[in-house]
Amino acid sequence: MVIAGPVGALEVALNAPARAATEGPRGIALIAHPHSEQGGTLDNKVVQTLTKTFVALGYASVRFNFRGAGGSAGSFDNGIGETEDALAVLAFARGELVAFGDLPVVLAGFSFGSYVQTRVAHTVPPERMVLIGPAVKRFPVEHVPPDTIVVHGEEDDVVTLADVLAWARPQRLPVVVFPGCGHFFHGRLPQLQQVITGMWQPTRPQPAR
Repeated sequence: MVIAGPVGALEVALNAPARAATEGPRGIALIAHPHSEQGGTLDNKVVQTLTKTFVALGYASVRFNFRGAGGSAGSFDNGIGETEDALAVLAFARGELVAFGDLPVVLAGFSFGSYVQTRVAHTVPPERMVLIGPAVKRFPVEHVPPDTIVVHGEEDDVVTLADVLAWARPQRLPVVVFPGCGHFFHGRLPQLQQVITGMWQPTRPQPAR
């Protein structure tokens, strides 16, 4: 679908969980794609994996094309205009789901999309954040909440693991590292979904023996 954005049309895909028809979604997961000028779109495989993950967890998942990508108007704006795009899409999703009340928001992003989500968090405090292959050093990715899920590939040649650890270290922020994995998580997407799901679901207490 296409909605009105800050500089024209924004292409959006909204996926609701099965529970939405009866009890409503658990929240809204806003998912941001990688760098538009390097082929990033809402159809990116990591973005699609995040969408599937959050729909399975009971969230209404909304992904979109930043300005200048796919069917969205405008041109790349180094994360500034893209933040406005993300906020416009979130406002749209809230309007679509207004019948379910003020739903909590999860901010998830891949690569450049992770950077944008750290900017969105200034305006919309999230329930939680999920950053996959965050583009630290390439962009001024800020500090994030301590319960943020960060996943990175050991052999990422776009954003090095060393740079991510240098960013995470002052925050004492854990980073989940996929050994032998590159930036795009080729062949590891089912595992990525399993890891996020496992970190999201609370551990059930074991019965006393």
